[in-house]
Amino acid sequence: MAPLIALAVVTGLTRLIGRLVGPDWLDSWPHTTALGLAVMFALTAGAHFVQPKRGELIAMVPPAFPNAAAMVTLTGVLEAAGALGLLIPPFPRIAAICLFLLLLIMFPANVRAAKQDIGVKTMPLPLRTVVQVIFLGACAVVALG
Repeated sequence: MAPLIALAVVTGLTRLIGRLVGPDWLDSWPHTTALGLAVMFALTAGAHFVQPKRGELIAMVPPAFPNAAAMVTLTGVLEAAGALGLLIPPFPRIAAICLFLLLLIMFPANVRAAKQDIGVKTMPLPLRTVVQVIFLGACAVVALG
């Protein structure tokens, strides 16, 4: 739930600041959503490298993938790179597209974890699916500008 809260709070606060006092750049949903996503993905990327979350994420990797620990490290690096890309013009759109695809690719691990009661246990699958759609929608807002 922390990633969703980070996304909502940062996006909402930066948009409010932009609306009330500027700069005009912050008076834009794509720009403020990019900031919210950057904070969210920085938060989630960190979980890939710190115990006990790292171990829980490793447990979620489907057995068909070799070297689960390496997969968790790779996805953490990709999330961190995406977070950085969201902050550096002219990369936010491509970063949002890449993160959108990464979310789609990783979602089956969340489904497996929920069905088998393994890994990170933050919310039941129906709610996790709704949250995933929100994350995908936020990426789309940035990607489509």
